[in-house]
Amino acid sequence: MSAALARFTRADCTASRQRGFTLLEVLVALVIIGVALSAAMRGALSLTTAAEDMRYTMLATMVAENRLLELRLARQSLEIGQTTTPCAQADVEFECEQTVKSTPNPFFRRIELQVFRATGDGRRRHAEMMAVLPVS
Repeated sequence: MSAALARFTRADCTASRQRGFTLLEVLVALVIIGVALSAAMRGALSLTTAAEDMRYTMLATMVAENRLLELRLARQSLEIGQTTTPCAQADVEFECEQTVKSTPNPFFRRIELQVFRATGDGRRRHAEMMAVLPVS
């Protein structure tokens, strides 16, 4: 047994301790991985929010174009003033604010359309269009 103990030297003991990672090294690695994952998640959330906002803007633009086409095709009398009506596109509720103004030419009216969507912190404008239509 003394021969077996003789072969087990101090160098063998320190070599066996140096094979693994210390707790501090593991914790530092976890912190670095956590920070990297947090930044990646923040970036993905930003992209998702931008895509959703772009969808609402596209739908609001469609609503405004449709409303202007309705006015153009209806050939109804355009009274000067402002009206607000609910409007929807692709199951998204919007609010259309239509303002009819006079022009220097009495045979035409200027129509300004703004499309809003109600959010948690108020109304947000997603589209704005203007057209000049003849008075019927």
